[in-house]
Amino acid sequence: MSKRLLFVLASLLVSVGFLHADGEKLARLQVGSEVFTDVTVTSVTATDIYFSHSRGLGNAKIKNLDPELQSKFHFDPAKAAEKERQQTEARALYAQSVERARLAAPAPAAKDEDAAGPPGSADEVEPHEIASKSFLNRPAPAVIAEKWVTAPPDLKGKFIMFEFWGTWSAPCQKCIPKLNAFHNKFKDRLAIIGLSDETEAEVRKMTEPKIDYALAVDSEHRASGAFGVERVPHLVLVDPNGLVRFEGHPGYLDERKLETLLRRYAQ
Repeated sequence: MSKRLLFVLASLLVSVGFLHADGEKLARLQVGSEVFTDVTVTSVTATDIYFSHSRGLGNAKIKNLDPELQSKFHFDPAKAAEKERQQTEARALYAQSVERARLAAPAPAAKDEDAAGPPGSADEVEPHEIASKSFLNRPAPAVIAEKWVTAPPDLKGKFIMFEFWGTWSAPCQKCIPKLNAFHNKFKDRLAIIGLSDETEAEVRKMTEPKIDYALAVDSEHRASGAFGVERVPHLVLVDPNGLVRFEGHPGYLDERKLETLLRRYAQ
């Protein structure tokens, strides 16, 4: 996958153009028939606002807010429409590019010597079974964020870690502190995106344990289906050129091994 394709992925996943994220507070916010209270705005893009509220996390299209709030958040209908048009084009271009990359990719070698550390090294990710299709050292399939539950992360020039998870899964919940630690230590080089096939409302209901990284929903199983994920939790680490460098259960990855992968496959 080319760097241009990764840029397309970034355009597809992220609504770029944050206007401000100043912690503005609202006693009440109505979006359609739903009312949120104790609202703190965390970030604003040309099309959306992202916020916390008394029941968890939320986001809304600015075009669906009342005119006074649209003005407060500097809503420009023409700019918002252009952003949505760009995202639609980026989605189509990304799908085409991924298919070309898949057809052009060589068959995986029986063993990638460059991917392994010295025999017995504590930095080496040991061989392990995975509950998905394998894309190791090959281009990642298309990943589309159906709906962001939090503000989308900055992906420019970074590794991307996709975590397939569920709020109902105790093993997934146990992995959250580890992923928070990855996010806090490596966030200048790594963007973590948690993808659940549950509804947006179900993901928002879970407030403990607290999650520090970005969350999106995949209720139509587009991403999990593309990766062939059979059970969760499941991690996929994609390097800045769009190649998969780790796949499997989070238990096989720690900070030391992750540091080795980030250093080895950096641009």
